[in-house]
Order: sequence, then C-alpha cells, then structure tokens
Amino acid sequence: MILNSSVSAVVTGAASGLGEATARRLASYGVRVAVFDFNAERGELLANDIGGVFCAVDVTRDDQVDAAFAKARAAHGQERILVNCAGIGPATKTASRNKTTGAITHHSMDQFERVIQVNLIGSFRCGAKSSAGMMTLPPIEDEFNSGERGVVINTASVAAQDGQMGQSAYSASKAGIVGMTLPMARDLMAEGIRVNTILPGIFETPLLMSMPEKVRQALGESVPFPKRMGNPAEYAAMVESIIRNAYLNGESIRLDGAIRMAPR
Repeated sequence: MILNSSVSAVVTGAASGLGEATARRLASYGVRVAVFDFNAERGELLANDIGGVFCAVDVTRDDQVDAAFAKARAAHGQERILVNCAGIGPATKTASRNKTTGAITHHSMDQFERVIQVNLIGSFRCGAKSSAGMMTLPPIEDEFNSGERGVVINTASVAAQDGQMGQSAYSASKAGIVGMTLPMARDLMAEGIRVNTILPGIFETPLLMSMPEKVRQALGESVPFPKRMGNPAEYAAMVESIIRNAYLNGESIRLDGAIRMAPR
C-alpha cells in the first residue's frame, strides 16, 4: 500500500509511546490519522500537531469504540490502516507470600480480567470493527495487482513468548494477540485485508523512561544487539514496512534486538 493523503489510518493508544511514533510517521507521508486514546490532553495535542483528529475512547467499551470510529470516518473517510497500540501492563505475581508477615495473597481477578479486556479483547474489538469497514472499500490498484483493501497491525510483546515474573496477565493477553493473528488473516483473506502482529522488546516508552537511569542503562545492556532500548521510531518503521509489503500477512514479528527475557 502506498502511503499518501488518499489513505486514512486509525492508531489506538496513539497519545504516547509506540502509538505516538506510529501516528507521527504515518502523518509524515500525508496519511490522515485518527488518534484514539483515553488521554484527551495529550491526544488533542498530538492530533493538532500532525493535522489529525482526536477520538476519546476506552477500547473496552463497545459504545465508545463505535463513536470513535464514526468520528474518525466522518473526518477522514473509511480507514485502510488500523494499528492497535493501546495496552496496559501491571505486574503482579500469581500468588505471593509477604516476607514480613508471612501472609499469602493471590493475583486479583479483577486486575487479570482488566488486562485481558484492554490488551486482547480491545485489540480484537477494534480489529473486527475496522476490518468490517475496510470491506466496504474498493481494492487498491498497485504494481503487484494485490487487490488489497486494508491492513490491521496488532501490538503484542516479547512477553507473549518469554514472560517474566509478575507478567501472567500481561503475557496471557499478548499471547492471545499472537494466537489470533493467523486466524484473523485467514478470516479476512478473501476480502484483501491483511493482519500482522509486532512483538516489541524493551522500548523507550513512558513507563520505562520513568525508571532510574541506572535501571534503564542495565536494561539496554541486556539486549544482545544493538545494546540499547528500542526507539519508538523503530517500531513505527516496522509498521511502515508491514503496510508497504502486501505479501506480508498472518505474521507475528519480534522486534527486540534478539533479546530473550530472563525470569525477572
């Protein structure tokens, strides 16, 4: 797919981190970008900066997702690109013992369900609704005659394959995203809609950048090569590569500098 002003995109979780970098990269080619996020202040600032439209949305809510897509499509037309970056990642052990009191507690079920709702079901909700809209579009005529209508790109994590202590909920949600990638691609193959997933490693997101410099340096040095944390612009570059290559479909791609996460 060629990126230009004739194409519109939706990026969830776009107010910061990987989503922001993606929104900025797509907009740099003239793509009309809708910024989906619950952070209205940052979302509005970004949308104004890139000439896009901000849509306040909680991806766990059907009504809010429907309203956000309606607003985005009213402003930009039906999107051909969806990039799911919205996600949360609290860390809690499955069960643990307090070293002082000896009291034993287990993972909150409400918290576990919340992570699954945001990361996994939220990604599927947006993917299903976006792809249904893409099906109304005419196929794109390009040099390869691919007949493509659109592309959905999900964000998982290397934790889907080598989750650390405290990441049971997070890893389960991200593994679910990896697991649904190929079936979604097969569901949509007759309509010319591709589905791929990126598994980022350690990236310079707001969460990690809030850690002490010594901790961030150690994290970067744990990466085989290059020995640093990933830059969100590198994630955005992978998104661009997936969009441009119509033959890339049903794949889950690690973007991690060859890291394999230790138990903690």
